[in-house]
Amino acid sequence: MSDMRTPLSRVRGHGSAKSGTEHFWLQRLTALANVPLVIFLMASVVALVGADYETVKAYLSMPIVSILFLLLIGSGIYHMRLGMQVIIEDYVHGDGKKLLAVIGNNFFSVLVGLACVYAVLKLGLGG
Repeated sequence: MSDMRTPLSRVRGHGSAKSGTEHFWLQRLTALANVPLVIFLMASVVALVGADYETVKAYLSMPIVSILFLLLIGSGIYHMRLGMQVIIEDYVHGDGKKLLAVIGNNFFSVLVGLACVYAVLKLGLGG
């Protein structure tokens, strides 16, 4: 027989997930960190328009530039992962599908992040 209780009465007493606020603030923090980093990225791209490979390689081999690009990659990928997780949790129905989507999101984020870090380090270290 079906349960005659309302959805609210079914969840009462279970407590909160206790991760929503932390997730919210982490997403805002990474967004705030991305603002100056993306401005730096755009300024770098504009400054390097028409430059040859050796010029770009020399630019990326400067330690501060490589560090800022690595910070942007880390913050940007983490921000993307958090945002996609919210979308998945809100719009993917079914526990199995949701779990697979969250796992896929995590693997995709790590894979893209590692590829970007590898590219910056290879150029930054003179590769």
